[in-house]
Amino acid sequence: MQNYFSAPAATTLWTDAPKPIGFVRRQLINQPFGVVGLLLIALSFAMAVLAQWVAPYDPLATDYGNAIAAPSAAHWFGTDSFGRDIFSRVIYGGRTALVIGISASAIGCTIGAFIGISSAYLGGWVELVVERLMEVLLAIPIMVLALVLVATLGRNLVFGFDLNLITAIALPIVPKMARVARAQTLAIRQMAYVDAARTLGFSDLRIIVGHIAPNIFGPYIVMLTAFISQAILIEASLSYLGLGVAEPTASWGLMLAGNAFNSAMGAPWIVIFPGLAIASVVFAFSMFGDALRDVLDPKSQTSR
Repeated sequence: MQNYFSAPAATTLWTDAPKPIGFVRRQLINQPFGVVGLLLIALSFAMAVLAQWVAPYDPLATDYGNAIAAPSAAHWFGTDSFGRDIFSRVIYGGRTALVIGISASAIGCTIGAFIGISSAYLGGWVELVVERLMEVLLAIPIMVLALVLVATLGRNLVFGFDLNLITAIALPIVPKMARVARAQTLAIRQMAYVDAARTLGFSDLRIIVGHIAPNIFGPYIVMLTAFISQAILIEASLSYLGLGVAEPTASWGLMLAGNAFNSAMGAPWIVIFPGLAIASVVFAFSMFGDALRDVLDPKSQTSR
């Protein structure tokens, strides 16, 4: 598996320009694991979007007379200690995981890319201060930083989703993306077309937006994809510890935490299926991100 979180050498460009969508699609066909990952991601999205039609039961509906029931024709994944249908809750938990994972990854990567590009292009004391700040954030383990932030910020529910939780997951992503964006920008700003743009009197903002940002589109997309899986894992971990999604909202991590005792007492299906859901989605994004990196950065294929 490729290491997405280390900045590439400043002398290496991922791509001279964003690849056409058709080219990327054709190249992905030659990446079987990437195709499998993409299909799993598409299935996860479809289940999440169509959850209210796919799920056979209301994920919040309780039936104490049918609690901790084993998998059957009526309840494919069994029921939990409240009699709630696990299959339905796994489907709705996918919606929670994808919304939080994609939102946190997009926010963190976008802010990190902006910081990395701006600091590398401007240079001087701006770059020095920003880099020291990023190094401080990188020195803190990502899970510890997320724990401190979510415990400090508390809850802020908007449309059923905790914005503070998304922020706590997104912030540790920022310095990792900033390092990659900075390394790419250091190489790009030495290119002849950037010098030509300066000579023509283009503003710094126009050069950054029109000439530098498009050339880090490849690594941005790869990092975005890779961090979705990491954000999903962090959300599940925080929910497992009681600092993430709160009951009765369906969350894979919360399902693992609330039913650990029952699983140990002889009902393993209560934690097996949420655990498999987490593993499959994280695995899918990892495989797709790895294939996408090979497509957008052909140099990585020869470096293995």
